[in-house]
Amino acid sequence: MRFLLRLASLVALAAAVIAGTIDSIQSVAASSVVVTPISDAWQDVSPATLTSLQSLLSYYIHPRFYAFIFQWLMLQPAFAVFLVIALLLWMIGYKKPPVAGRFTA
Repeated sequence: MRFLLRLASLVALAAAVIAGTIDSIQSVAASSVVVTPISDAWQDVSPATLTSLQSLLSYYIHPRFYAFIFQWLMLQPAFAVFLVIALLLWMIGYKKPPVAGRFTA
């Protein structure tokens, strides 16, 4: 299970690097700071899953959750969202080193 969490963390980190690279290229081309929200990036990749997730959340979960939290999350920069997801997955899959050390009896 730890392997799958670390692998998912790696994928999220790669997505964050790609999103940050795209934003930096667009910023240099526009000569101003360009930050892509996660909703725009998701809309470009797979618009059907975004609309289905929005309809599922508004139907099965309380509408206030959808109105406040989900819409707030969709306005955040894509690279930052993927970085937070990568960090959380890595923290869940992290194996703590033994307390006594490597060479204990």
